[in-house]
Amino acid sequence: MARPSWDDYFIELARAAASRSTCDRGRSGCVIVKDKRILSTGYVGSPPGMPHCDEAGHLLRKVTDEDGTVREHCMRTIHAEQNAIIQAAKFGTALEGGVVYCKMEPCRTCAMSIVASGLKRVVCEKRYHAGQDSREIFEKCGVELRVIRDEVEKYDDS
Repeated sequence: MARPSWDDYFIELARAAASRSTCDRGRSGCVIVKDKRILSTGYVGSPPGMPHCDEAGHLLRKVTDEDGTVREHCMRTIHAEQNAIIQAAKFGTALEGGVVYCKMEPCRTCAMSIVASGLKRVVCEKRYHAGQDSREIFEKCGVELRVIRDEVEKYDDS
């Protein structure tokens, strides 16, 4: 077996972080790295003290895309990227110049948080169905985006 590249190695760690997710609709994980050193990790889950989806069920809201597509999003949880950034802030870890590894392209809110945190590169395993806004934010703000597999991450919308 060939030795994995650094990007492949850290994506595999993001997958491991995703296994801790407490919402089975969006099992995603995130690892933030600088100089090949892990600074923070995160996964999809509720804020401390609040019930998790695997305990209380999903808190679904309908969202209508610009093209009229109606999707359901679980509002109970914090995204993996947000949790990784929050963990770094909680423990005083500076992220400036770091790299984000995650299972799919970040949403618009996570993209803005990534830019505001000074992170400079995002490596994702797959695309996000609503990733166009994030791609535009990263391009305008000089954040490099690499998507390993040019396919959209699928959700269980049941």
